[in-house]
Amino acid sequence: MLAGLLLSGCATVPEGPPRLLPAGADAPGELEPLLAVRAEAGGLVIRLKSRGCLRKEDLRFFVERGGAPSVAFARRRLETCKSGGADEAEVRFGWDELGLAGARAVRVMNPFNTP
Repeated sequence: MLAGLLLSGCATVPEGPPRLLPAGADAPGELEPLLAVRAEAGGLVIRLKSRGCLRKEDLRFFVERGGAPSVAFARRRLETCKSGGADEAEVRFGWDELGLAGARAVRVMNPFNTP
């Protein structure tokens, strides 16, 4: 009986990170394009253009639920640094932070290239 309970509990846990879905034709054109998006067990990783001083706090996210949840990313402020550093940055958002823990699929509304 204990083995049955353990097995039934495992059947409800999602396997791996959610599947990423592109926005499709209904995506708002004004959203910033992302260089890449990656779903990992711990969260969603986005890569975008940067002058070398982009911080996670410089970004906002918006989540819409219903069916497969949708998430969009936007900058709070433009980068004004003149660092001459990297021309791109990766930022990670946890699934709990996004309010998407346990989701099986997530639609990313920003245009992005698949890895």
